Amino acid sequence: MEVTGLAAMMRRHARPGRVAWIGLRPVRRRPVEAIGVADLDEDGLRGDHARVGKRALTLVQAEHLPVIAALLGRDTVRPEDLRRNVLVSGINLAGFRKGDLRIGGAVVHVEGPCPPCSRMEETFGPGGYSAVRGHGGWYASVVRPGRIAVGDGVGSADG
Repeated sequence: MEVTGLAAMMRRHARPGRVAWIGLRPVRRRPVEAIGVADLDEDGLRGDHARVGKRALTLVQAEHLPVIAALLGRDTVRPEDLRRNVLVSGINLAGFRKGDLRIGGAVVHVEGPCPPCSRMEETFGPGGYSAVRGHGGWYASVVRPGRIAVGDGVGSADG
């Protein structure tokens, strides 16, 4: 029997996503370091200065980078410019708000949207903060620790 209705549609995704980039912020206000593999524990990515709890991991949608670049009048925006931990492509992260998301060998709970910080004005210049609004990604808590690697699948934790 096929499940129908809004709730069912909200649980379906056209295809799985993938991890396109991983970044560590070992020290506040220092450059983000791109890495290929990371261990995620309850406190966040090992080696990152993440906030424990609801903001243990930050995620951003790869498809938003060209939008931010267009709003800034630039050709490109790099994921490290946004200071998030994981760049995901191919799946809409907004569809997981208040739900569980499998990333590689880990599961996180997508808590809510991650607003930009004032650093966006430093990074992009005047208007940088506003250009990132609505495109700044998501913050998540850790449900099940595990390893995350560039190229790993991203999708529903229950299927």
